[in-house]
Amino acid sequence: MHVIFMAPNFPANQREFVRALHAVGAKVTGIGDSPVEYLDSELKSWLSGYEHIPSLADEGALLNAVHRIQKRGWVDRLECTVEAIMLTTARVREQARIPGLSVDQVLVCRDKYVMKQYLRERGIPCAKTEAISTIEEGKKYANSIGYPVIVKPRDGAGAHGTSRCNNDDQLVKALQEMGIGHPRVFVSIEEFVSGHEGFYDTLTCNGEIVFESISHYYPNVLEAMRDRSLSPYIVVTNRLDSEGYSELKSFGRRVVRELGLQTSPTHMEWFFGPKGLYFSEIGARPPGVRFWDLYCWANDMDLYKDWAQALVYGHAQPQPSRRYSAGLISIRANREGRVTGYSGLEKVQETCGKWLGEVHLPAIGSRVPDVGAGYMGHGWLHVRHPDYDVCRGMLEYIGQTLKIWAD
Repeated sequence: MHVIFMAPNFPANQREFVRALHAVGAKVTGIGDSPVEYLDSELKSWLSGYEHIPSLADEGALLNAVHRIQKRGWVDRLECTVEAIMLTTARVREQARIPGLSVDQVLVCRDKYVMKQYLRERGIPCAKTEAISTIEEGKKYANSIGYPVIVKPRDGAGAHGTSRCNNDDQLVKALQEMGIGHPRVFVSIEEFVSGHEGFYDTLTCNGEIVFESISHYYPNVLEAMRDRSLSPYIVVTNRLDSEGYSELKSFGRRVVRELGLQTSPTHMEWFFGPKGLYFSEIGARPPGVRFWDLYCWANDMDLYKDWAQALVYGHAQPQPSRRYSAGLISIRANREGRVTGYSGLEKVQETCGKWLGEVHLPAIGSRVPDVGAGYMGHGWLHVRHPDYDVCRGMLEYIGQTLKIWAD
């Protein structure tokens, strides 16, 4: 099988998809916005060819690159795992007559308003929402459903560009900052749903779920991306068979069926609170922040290779051990400026010992990123343990003990 793979070298774990495809015997051609000399020798050894285009969001340039590859030989799949370019890839996929996710399937996953309308029509619970193009439309809808409300880009990912507004003044300010009124700015406004937040991920093969996983945010994402004093973390549970997850798994499986997904990763964000279970985001892609790496580490498996097997051969039988819960914690500097040092790392290494995985700390002298840079935009660490509660306790301890100082 010949697979064209988008953006093979960025973000960092993109190379793992290429590695896995190569390992199962696929021929892989990459398309990226980095010149070929920027690719390391190992990555290039897994590729049979590479096309450089200035922007992966340029539909015309991408289509031309795909046509050049097709002239050199048959192409079976055009695969994309990066949220921001999935819709462009789907449009090119259809024009080039290559099988895979359709434009309609990707649109449901990318457009927050379309997504929630689609889910509600099929009985899957999600927040009330409306598409708006002016400040007055936003104020009218917010007052009809009551504050607080959430405003977000219709094609956003995670909490990027998302704001909670408690009154008209906050709403007007948020919409102005988003650039509402510009013809290329598309905004949705929705009711605020309180509760605990997490995500449900799957790998599907020919429409069947062959792997599933459930993770939890502490605290919720919107709070985590706004408060520098927090050390937020995400934990994947190994208690997947607990009765409390039954409804979540049932709804998640329904989403896969309703979307008609065949062979694809999925990522579904959820809330559970006073109003019950709500879905907030659906993605036909892997989760961000290299979370598949944690799935592999927690389950003694190579999920990338299972994905490649499903794509290339139409069958996959992942065997997750469920031996560990595992977590990612983000450590922010105490203030803006430049990193001057760390404290508490030795204590963390001594206390967590063999349960500690990858550790990434920013270089001394590097500039401190904005608080909303994401879970891996700052310092970060991986932890795993057979017991979920112990794993979470270690993450709490790390957040209290390890400090990054800036001036």
